[in-house]
Amino acid sequence: MREIMYSEALNEGLREEMLRDENVIIMGEDIRLGIWCTGGLVEEFGKERVRDTPISENGFIGCAIGAARTGLRPVVEIMFDDLLPVAAEQIVNQAPRMRYMFGETKTSLPVVIRTPGGGSGGAGHHSASLADWFMHVPGLKVAIPSTPYDAKGLLKTAIRGNDPVLFDEHKLLYATKGPVPEGDYTVPFGKTDIKREGKDVTIVATSLMVLKALSAAEKLSKEQVSAEVVDPRTLVPLDKKTILDSVKKTGRLVVVHESWKTCGLGAELGAIVAEEALDSLDAPIRRVAAKMAPIPFSPPLEQYVLPSEDDIMKAVREVVPHRPPWG
Repeated sequence: MREIMYSEALNEGLREEMLRDENVIIMGEDIRLGIWCTGGLVEEFGKERVRDTPISENGFIGCAIGAARTGLRPVVEIMFDDLLPVAAEQIVNQAPRMRYMFGETKTSLPVVIRTPGGGSGGAGHHSASLADWFMHVPGLKVAIPSTPYDAKGLLKTAIRGNDPVLFDEHKLLYATKGPVPEGDYTVPFGKTDIKREGKDVTIVATSLMVLKALSAAEKLSKEQVSAEVVDPRTLVPLDKKTILDSVKKTGRLVVVHESWKTCGLGAELGAIVAEEALDSLDAPIRRVAAKMAPIPFSPPLEQYVLPSEDDIMKAVREVVPHRPPWG
């Protein structure tokens, strides 16, 4: 199977869905320039379906919601995760509530909000990872793909659905490569993917942290530690069963995410496991996440604040009994 970049997979997904359905439009800041993954689409589909917007996130998300109510399927790009709070009125108070307020069987709101997050030298205003925040919003789906395959498949599912979706990408994933089929395919929401099987500890990771968890798991294998790496792929809906089954098998859980530790994904998964699989645990749950500070501009300080492979390995060693290489 061919290998393409994460950004190319997203571009293909957008192009295929725009060819498939003339109601699919894309809009956002500098969307025609294709800063992240929309290059070439304006040349193919024209300025009516590929629309640059003013720097007014709350305004153009509201515009997309109105377009969706009239039958279009907008895919909107907010340039950085950090700017999501600017549009919180539309993302939290409007889009996810309309189907409930106006009759779910009569109303659909197919808006996909794409946004890149994560640390990459962008400092305090361009480095946040906020997908976890939006797990708290009823009526909003949240996707957070870690591979090119998942990125394209989940994006196509999001565009074809009838619910508002926050589609969170990581800036450092855009240049990563992976196998992607050339034919049409989708990835279902609410279906966790086990990226690596293991028997000693469950590592649940999201986005860029999946790659770091896989690398850490490979290094830990040289210490006779068998780590299972689990990627939820979507936070809403969340596939609790696969995660719980893994924890029941391994007896240990480490949750890794780039968002801040307090009230993050690790806290939610820790609560779920404590409520539904506490007796299966052989060790305390460990959370590996960003320290509670704005993301620094200085590269060494950014590395200090954000979770690393070493942090993951340290957490695993704290919960798995020591096994010397000869044991």
